[in-house]
Amino acid sequence: MNQIAATPRAWLVVLGLGGLVALIIVLWAVLAAGGATTATDGQPPVATATVEPVAVSSPQTPTGAPGVSAERVLFGQSAAFSGPASELGLNMRLGIQAAFEEANQAGGVHGRRLELTTLDDAYEPEAAVTNTKQLIEQENVFALIGAVGTPTSRSAVPVAVEANTPYLAPFTGAGFLRGEDLHNVVVNLRASYNQETEEMVDRLTKDLGITRIALLYQDDSYGRAGYNGVQAALERRGMTLAAVGVYPRNTTAVKTALLDLREGQPEAVIMVGAYEPVAALVAWSRHLGFIPVFMTISFVGSNALAQELGPEGAGVFVTQVVPFPTDTSLPVVQAYHRALAAFDSDAVPGFVSFEGYLAGRLTILGLERCGADLSRDCFLNSLRSAEEIDGFKLRFESADNQGSDAVFLTVIGADGRYRSVSSLSGR
Repeated sequence: MNQIAATPRAWLVVLGLGGLVALIIVLWAVLAAGGATTATDGQPPVATATVEPVAVSSPQTPTGAPGVSAERVLFGQSAAFSGPASELGLNMRLGIQAAFEEANQAGGVHGRRLELTTLDDAYEPEAAVTNTKQLIEQENVFALIGAVGTPTSRSAVPVAVEANTPYLAPFTGAGFLRGEDLHNVVVNLRASYNQETEEMVDRLTKDLGITRIALLYQDDSYGRAGYNGVQAALERRGMTLAAVGVYPRNTTAVKTALLDLREGQPEAVIMVGAYEPVAALVAWSRHLGFIPVFMTISFVGSNALAQELGPEGAGVFVTQVVPFPTDTSLPVVQAYHRALAAFDSDAVPGFVSFEGYLAGRLTILGLERCGADLSRDCFLNSLRSAEEIDGFKLRFESADNQGSDAVFLTVIGADGRYRSVSSLSGR
């Protein structure tokens, strides 16, 4: 053996061609792995390599729930953080984060921190699809929460359905999200647009005796959802719209719509839009001396609308789907104030961030009820069995994936602040 070791030509003879090839493969593997060769006591070089175990960081639990580890549960949000609807996304995120941080400061839920990753879709459906895919496929989130808008949700929900990813508390009252076919994926917190528009028409006709009602709506699925709700409410009363005005999404191009509305000489105008175009319409209307009763639905973004309007906002009615965010007689409002102040001491309480907080609290409730062995099925079932959040009543039924049916009426005062009202005639 010593002779073979000392004579390379003898190696070829003994090993043969096949053995030589095998030896070359071994040496190549060692070099590729960063190994080394050593020769001792006159022995032929022996290939050595140390293979370290690869640590794989997986966001899954042993049960395979995406976004869940022993340390955290990851949620994703695609919403408008830029553009004309940005205040809606920013405040929904603020409320969710305040609720999550409140839980995290108390040790998390079953020892897991709650984390939120967000992507800006600027209230555009195409971006919402891209973001939703990224959150599901790359970020590997456990669930989606707090999406903003009807057109964005209409585009994003099919992606969530295909991936069987829960879609929680979207900031929209669109009817298509309340269908029985989405019961196993979508969980709605708020009342629907149909319920809001029914309340509007009921109040206008009963409280003020108004018979000529016009409608401004955004030219997309959000606006059409509001349009359908108003039409249905009027038809139930044997009425028709006095006039209709339409404007493009993500613009403030409302002048043509205003002229169309004024042509119908309405006594009241219901507005289904975002805060910037709605504010522009009201301001231009007042400038032209066209002063009907103005009403708009919760999606408008109440705080942002009042800020945009300034003194022109006095007397504008807004339906809300959450309690008044400064009514600290309610336990849930007290909790919201504490959580918001702890998370951001400069934040001002508002309807949108309060809805985000309620969405976060509903999520926490679902996680708590599942225990440490968390799965999406258990989570969704737990959400659908929720009955209240610190006094805010919820009721889910077998064919109903909407928790709250409550609609509240508010009006902007001369000081630019909202107040709760029980009747339009009491303004």
